[in-house]
Amino acid sequence: MQERLQKILSQAGIASRRESETIIQDGRVAVNGVVVTELGTKADPDTDTITVDGKALAIEEKRVCIVLYKPVGYMTTMKDPEGRPIVTDLLKGVQERVYPIGRLDYNTEGLLLLTNDGALANMLMHPSHEVDKGYLVRVGGKVSQSQMQRLAEGVQLEDGMTAPAKVLPVSESENNSWISITIHEGRYRQVRRMCEAVGLSVVRLKRARYDFLVIGDMKPGDYRFLEPEEVTRLKRKTVPTTGRAPRKTGIIAKRGSAPAKGGANHRKR
Repeated sequence: MQERLQKILSQAGIASRRESETIIQDGRVAVNGVVVTELGTKADPDTDTITVDGKALAIEEKRVCIVLYKPVGYMTTMKDPEGRPIVTDLLKGVQERVYPIGRLDYNTEGLLLLTNDGALANMLMHPSHEVDKGYLVRVGGKVSQSQMQRLAEGVQLEDGMTAPAKVLPVSESENNSWISITIHEGRYRQVRRMCEAVGLSVVRLKRARYDFLVIGDMKPGDYRFLEPEEVTRLKRKTVPTTGRAPRKTGIIAKRGSAPAKGGANHRKR
């Protein structure tokens, strides 16, 4: 069956569909020995010989999904022109060629999913699905009720208004405050920009939850493979939101509560 090349590459675990388009346009893909750069080109992986950088596509590679505690100081890319460490450097012993689902910026730590299942990655990142992502944010100084309210209701950024978020106070000291922010969008540096928009300076940012997956007692650099039932649960959770009731914001005035811990056992590097 013929399919678009970027979809075939994505399903083979080469890269996400969007990144696969760039790979094609860069002339790195050939079909039956002929280099292809047109994004609309179709091929049949069962009958055509498809190569990327001269290597034949391995369609039957085992599908895996990995949860990693990304440390600060790693790039969420497959390569970095400046030579900085990338997240896959942490996956010692992983044979499959996986790539990140979404991104965490260089100075952000926490839960990151990686996979070679292009269909799963595209489903989780598609804007029609509302996958909750929970962050713990330490900011300088104290956070006012009005600032929390603005974050919860949505703030105006240069790329548009953010969707309502769930915002909870966690703890407060003389110099810093911790708050919890849960969003379902995936804009570039969104949580940092939201905080800056209401006058908060982010000192530390950690993604603690992705849908039902939590960081638990994982340490920076730890990773584990998701169990098949966890992958199935992720797929079931990514249901199109058409017809859903609008999300409600959530603010709790009580301060000093600690974030809940939990999650499956993890395997260290």
